[in-house]
Amino acid sequence: MADSDTPRVPQPLPDAVHQAVRPGTALLRLVTTHTREQVLDGAWWPRSRDIGAELPGLITALTEHLGPVLRVGLDAGAWEELPTRLVIDDRVVHIESFPIGDDTVLITRGDQDHFSLLVVPPHATPEAARAAMARAVEAGNVTQAEQILIDTGTRRAHPVLAEETRTGRERGER
Repeated sequence: MADSDTPRVPQPLPDAVHQAVRPGTALLRLVTTHTREQVLDGAWWPRSRDIGAELPGLITALTEHLGPVLRVGLDAGAWEELPTRLVIDDRVVHIESFPIGDDTVLITRGDQDHFSLLVVPPHATPEAARAAMARAVEAGNVTQAEQILIDTGTRRAHPVLAEETRTGRERGER
């Protein structure tokens, strides 16, 4: 059997977040366990909010390790422009808009096979991004994406909640 005839078995992505990467490479980490008990299946750190520039690298990396990606669900308010589909590596990837928040991207590999990735904001510092990505892929993680970003300093708390907390502190409340 020739190498090209051998079916490619998806492999976990290497933990290369601490290494320098070449331009155009997706900064991505996936959970490496075989069970999917975590809230998140991985984390992605795009360099901008231009989905046309950022999504091809993510899809290429995911396809290499997970197999073909059919759909991507994103929050339209978090990206500059959101097309309904992109052609990536000669495959059509459908893009759907969901009110899921800008901290998550939903990846669909098959009819019912979904992956949820934390989206680290492009403005995050490398240290904060590494911390958020590491926390997202911790075995047994049950912390939601928004809270991980708040805890690692890559996202401010919701303005209303922050105001309530500040006002409560001024009154001596906790």
